[in-house]
Amino acid sequence: MTIEARFPRRETLRDGRFWLLCAIVLLLAASFGLPSFRSKANGVDLLVVVDITGSMNTRDYSESGHPVSRLEHVKASLRAILPDLPCPARVGLAIFTERQPFLLFEPIDVCGAFAPVDGAIAGLDWRMAWEGDSHIASGLYRAIDMAHEVNADLVFFTDGQEAPPLPASGGPEFTGERGAVKGLIVGTGGFALSPIPKFDAEGREIGFYGVNDVPHENRFGPPPADAEQREGYNPRNAPFGSAAAAGTEHLSSVREPYLKALGDKTGLGFIRLEDPPALLKAILAEARPHPVERERPLRPFALGLALILLVALYGVPPLWNRLKQLRADRFSTLAIWRKSRA
Repeated sequence: MTIEARFPRRETLRDGRFWLLCAIVLLLAASFGLPSFRSKANGVDLLVVVDITGSMNTRDYSESGHPVSRLEHVKASLRAILPDLPCPARVGLAIFTERQPFLLFEPIDVCGAFAPVDGAIAGLDWRMAWEGDSHIASGLYRAIDMAHEVNADLVFFTDGQEAPPLPASGGPEFTGERGAVKGLIVGTGGFALSPIPKFDAEGREIGFYGVNDVPHENRFGPPPADAEQREGYNPRNAPFGSAAAAGTEHLSSVREPYLKALGDKTGLGFIRLEDPPALLKAILAEARPHPVERERPLRPFALGLALILLVALYGVPPLWNRLKQLRADRFSTLAIWRKSRA
């Protein structure tokens, strides 16, 4: 073998494409041994608690021109904002019914495990509920304790409808430290009263709740101040009167003043759920930034640069030659046309 065959010719060394190819080979080889570097980023840690009680089936939202339930709108909104949370973002998920939230999973990295979190939210269903009652205040206070245990900020979705209604003496007192847990109460539902879908024991919808299907008054504890004015009042045998209470508890709307009052007690913010961008903005405004060190590999940068050089080597020249040929053909055609006109 001659020396000329073993070593590149001078013409080859002067060819820029040769050096581009060498750079691509070096980048590909180096990508397997490049280390990672650490960087700091401000992420968020969230515990999302979703009310799945009966009133959350009320259809007073609209998506693509079709009515959807509050629960479905909550799920769609959460799934819409997941990709826009600042990485590293950790999200945990819990459901609420009766007076106790149930933790499905502790906060995990959404940026690294997006599909499982998204799938868990998509799978939320009212049939997961283990009780029909809805003690909002008690559930919220327990959710705050849960968020504190997992060191996360709380995002609590509910329409605020207590079922049965609060007694005349009011709801339970908050005994925790106000503001110890940051977060947001997200009120769901419209302001107008809407019917609540009713289901049979097999989960089939059979209509809506009627006025006689639900209690309209909580007769636990002392009677209200006006009890003496009621028909059939007897301080011993009928302290709430003899007539059944009438009301609109069979209908539902977002209880915004009540939820705002709970927010004031606990130090949580409040927003009524409308669209995902507003929800994301409110969550980021209330959540505490969590500085986290992340390892960032250099390999993707080397591979990306190699890909750019590869396109420059094999993609750009043919395209450039094609454009030059098209331009030459255009001028040739124009010259022939002018000659024929002369």
